[in-house]
Amino acid sequence: MKKKQIKFLKQLVETPSPTGFEEPVAALVRERLGEVADEVSTDTMGSVAAVLSGTDEAAPSLMLAAHMDEIGLMVTYISPEGFLSVASLGGVDAAILPGMRVDVHTASGVLRGVVGRKPIHLIEPDERKNVTPLSGLVIDLGMKAKRVRKLVAVGDPITFGVGFERFGDDMAVSKCFDDKCGVWVACRVMEKLAEAGRAAGDFVAVATTQEEIGTRGAQTSAHAVNPDVALAFDVTHATDYPGIDATKYGKIVCGGGPVIARGPNINPVVFERLVAAAKAEGIPYQLEAEPSVTGTDARAIQVTRAGIPTGLISVPLRYMHTPTEVVCLADLDATVRLITRFARDLTSEVSFVPGMGGAIAGGEADAEAAGEE
Repeated sequence: MKKKQIKFLKQLVETPSPTGFEEPVAALVRERLGEVADEVSTDTMGSVAAVLSGTDEAAPSLMLAAHMDEIGLMVTYISPEGFLSVASLGGVDAAILPGMRVDVHTASGVLRGVVGRKPIHLIEPDERKNVTPLSGLVIDLGMKAKRVRKLVAVGDPITFGVGFERFGDDMAVSKCFDDKCGVWVACRVMEKLAEAGRAAGDFVAVATTQEEIGTRGAQTSAHAVNPDVALAFDVTHATDYPGIDATKYGKIVCGGGPVIARGPNINPVVFERLVAAAKAEGIPYQLEAEPSVTGTDARAIQVTRAGIPTGLISVPLRYMHTPTEVVCLADLDATVRLITRFARDLTSEVSFVPGMGGAIAGGEADAEAAGEE
């Protein structure tokens, strides 16, 4: 990954956007895609949609959705002593919070806080066996109570106080790769399509809101855009480290390439065309079984209006919903190539109705010609 693209990824993950408070990242997306897209709009949910018009009016339009919200906390109470009680925004694991540094986002600016808990010396032996619930934790701002009450309001959002760092062999660690890396992918696909002369059909990149509490932005965006076909991008659980049962969760490896989902939430034609596009580009890919609804924007998009043929692409992620989420940068680059090829292979002849002969992609024939099958 080139340095300027790493810089953009770092900017995305380090820009706060807890669920319901996504405006700062939305502004980044508008700025980035405003230079490429033919039209950029923001709806009342806060989701951003950028349109790159196609070259053939008869070709199917494609929407790529990635959610820009991150998990976090919200102030629910300010004690007389100036300590903050909090509730979760999305799926926050209370076990990881004690001792963490956090950022409290107030009307007057960002305040550094720490998540406090009794030290082990003062915890009864029986209590040490249990995870301290969120209700038993407080945030210490290191200020006098009067000043805390002046600066902080109930409802202020809080994010993990950590940032982006590269480490190891082409790996990166940060908070909220779930799913800021997807926003990065959506922006890069639009840029690649523009560089390549556009796709046949319209391409719409959508940075959605409030996925972490029920795929709300995807519901409204899919209804408004009403694409002929859609892809959701998200992260999925890597299972390549100790303690994860591959017989239960499958084998998903960081650095093994993008993950293509298969199951009832996924249109079979879209799935087959994604596989064909990966083969045509020589991109290693992984398969993931999704036997029910997925915990992604795909679950909402699929059942919008009369039904939208939907696919799901992910990258492997270690330690999801922690401040130390880990991805392989090569997986992100490969995903951009895959989705770009998928978009350019869409023509007016394709049918997404299962069993109606629309599964053969142009890329599949290319792969056979190259001797890959």
